[in-house]
Amino acid sequence: MHTEVIGFAQRGLLATGLMNPDVEEIAHVRNNQSIQEEPVSSNLTKVDYNLIFTDRDGNTRSLEEFKGKVIFLNFWATWCPPCIAEMPSIDSLHEEMGDEVAFVLLSFDDDFEKAKAFDKRKGYNLPIYAPASNLPQMFQSSALPTTYVIDAKGNLALTHKGMADYSDPEFKKFLESLK
Repeated sequence: MHTEVIGFAQRGLLATGLMNPDVEEIAHVRNNQSIQEEPVSSNLTKVDYNLIFTDRDGNTRSLEEFKGKVIFLNFWATWCPPCIAEMPSIDSLHEEMGDEVAFVLLSFDDDFEKAKAFDKRKGYNLPIYAPASNLPQMFQSSALPTTYVIDAKGNLALTHKGMADYSDPEFKKFLESLK
């Protein structure tokens, strides 16, 4: 419960917008790359889809399954107050864009049952998973939460370490621009 109290307090900080990724700047850079003579793909990082995870029913899944869609990949844990703080905004984003964007919330709890119980208790019904393989080099982060956004062409569009308010309208526009 202590983690959730701290997470609740940190939600107030999220409301300021100071922690959000600068998606306007990212979009500006991507747009400038697309009008250059060189193809955009030469300046963007291609995603390593070799990430295997287990869903809440014990089925093995792969990031490869979502190839061709915009992917919102979030690393979190129930013991992480900033993760708990941003979870309501991720839930809101998922409710609004769930069919348009593939959501993969990878729990780093030692016991995946804790993550499933947290999701159920909060009434989120988010697509949560547990890692079932080593993380590809590009997804190795020492920070929780960490969020990666992958565009529909398989390029890494965003890496954000730390909490953010993902229900922000600018972030939704950013995701829509990646289709």
